[in-house]
Amino acid sequence: MGALHYLANFCTVESTRTRRRSMQTVEIKVKMDCDGCERRVKNAVKYMEGVKSVEINRKQSRVTVNGYVDPNEVLKKVKNTGKRAEFWPYIPHNAVHYSYTSQAYDKKAPPGFVKNVTAQSLPSTANAAEERIANFFSEDNPNACSVM
Repeated sequence: MGALHYLANFCTVESTRTRRRSMQTVEIKVKMDCDGCERRVKNAVKYMEGVKSVEINRKQSRVTVNGYVDPNEVLKKVKNTGKRAEFWPYIPHNAVHYSYTSQAYDKKAPPGFVKNVTAQSLPSTANAAEERIANFFSEDNPNACSVM
């Protein structure tokens, strides 16, 4: 009975494969002052399993990693170099409706970028009647001149 049990376990196929991560682009903000800092960050991330490419923009303090990686693992690896790092907190200026609110505007942001603010922290939108009246006299309205 023991031999049959052993052979049955030996013949069963069990999947030991781990689930593959999806292709991701991870952007991290890291302050880099010199070529040595840049090289240290790039080498730390470049040899991680699943990394396809690493791009560094020192002027924007931005590291972009493409590959089959976990974003938290990439951030942890960059922090292990001794640099302060965080996920890229900025989005393009034209992608935000309220780009000059106090929460979105940041002096440290690279040109053309503002902070990524959630919809909860933005001012509430007006109701439909107020919005129609505001748009009636808007510079974006081509018929506004005929009213005035």
